[in-house]
Amino acid sequence: MNINNLLLMSIPALVALGGGVLAYVWSPSRHTRSLIQHFAAGVVLAAIAVELLPGIEREHAPGLVLVGSFTLGSLFMYGLKLWTMRLEHQASTAGVAQGIGTGLLLATFIDVATDGFIIGAGFAAGSETGMILALGLSVELLFLGLALASEATAGWRIIAISGALGGTVLTFSLIGNFLLAGASHAVIGAALAFSAAALLYLVTEELLMEAHEVEEKPISTLVLFSGFLVFWSIQLIGS
Repeated sequence: MNINNLLLMSIPALVALGGGVLAYVWSPSRHTRSLIQHFAAGVVLAAIAVELLPGIEREHAPGLVLVGSFTLGSLFMYGLKLWTMRLEHQASTAGVAQGIGTGLLLATFIDVATDGFIIGAGFAAGSETGMILALGLSVELLFLGLALASEATAGWRIIAISGALGGTVLTFSLIGNFLLAGASHAVIGAALAFSAAALLYLVTEELLMEAHEVEEKPISTLVLFSGFLVFWSIQLIGS
């Protein structure tokens, strides 16, 4: 692995930590948080459409492998969703005072570890693919740091959790890149198809679902498209 790829992999980790620091000094309103989620959703959708899906096509993996991997990714994220809902129910029955419980925190770390593996798979497929995914998922991790401020966490605990999340995404980026470095086109294509399912889940079941918990305003739609356009523009300029 060259030093440039390592630096690019470090960006999501630093952004996650920065999100925690920002949450320490600023607690955005629910409407502002919703706009951030819409923008993040647009960025992730751009990463899927502009880089990830074309990257899968470039690998020329067998169709059945791609279908099977996407299905496996969908089932994995569905299972994670069911587990998270169960943990949320247990936390609500146990009492709000517990704040962000151990189970929910573990589920969050698994989600972030999956993001890290996706970034590592992207770098195994090519530096440009990895860079696009790293930058796209950095927006999600920035929001994650801000989201911690809405839980029963305060002070340095927010920064500590955000730093740990950043370390997790970097570690699993390195693991994913190490495991897939030199892998066949079929294996890399399968990993990217799995990643596509995970990112679609992130957009539809996390970012937009939570964003719509507040009253929708027309500007939210524009912010969603702005996120897509900004990231697409970055990719076009880079090309």
